[in-house]
Amino acid sequence: MKEIKISQKANLPTRFGEFKIVSFQEGEKEHLVIFKEPLEEVPLVRVHSECLTGDAIGSLKCDCRDQLEYALKKINKENGMVIYLRQEGRDIGLFNKVNAYSLQDEGYDTVEANHQLGFADDERSYEIVEYILNFFKIKKIRLLTNNPRKIESLKDIKIVERVPIIIKPNKFNKNYLNTKKIKMGHLL
Repeated sequence: MKEIKISQKANLPTRFGEFKIVSFQEGEKEHLVIFKEPLEEVPLVRVHSECLTGDAIGSLKCDCRDQLEYALKKINKENGMVIYLRQEGRDIGLFNKVNAYSLQDEGYDTVEANHQLGFADDERSYEIVEYILNFFKIKKIRLLTNNPRKIESLKDIKIVERVPIIIKPNKFNKNYLNTKKIKMGHLL
């Protein structure tokens, strides 16, 4: 793992509640932890990968923004955290993600589009998550996810419960969600 730099803690009032934030700089990537204090002994944690088109612009091609908003509302109520990882487009980057979107417009599904561009189904890595949880002295979590890879990636953190995120599909992301379920094993 690269050298990690850790920012100071700051307040972040949002439309979802009042949170604290800390940034973790890992090489070129700057991850953000959004959390509500006091953190429980076994907090609710969402590991969320950056999705500019979904999170910021509201793309209907994915369920990213809906999942992020759901998680922020839930951690505001339950005093947990969102670990926002800078891994755009399953870590293929924004440029390649747009190219993958173009291939999806031609009929490829999300996995096939990544393969056409020379990438694996999912290029993301989650080592930084354990580092972040250890920084907060968290050894057990309730993980808010549908992605089995996130569950499998946390070797030294005990996952007491997997909390599903069920988002109603729309006409633009129905096939995308089905592909995630069938080809990537997401628990939808």
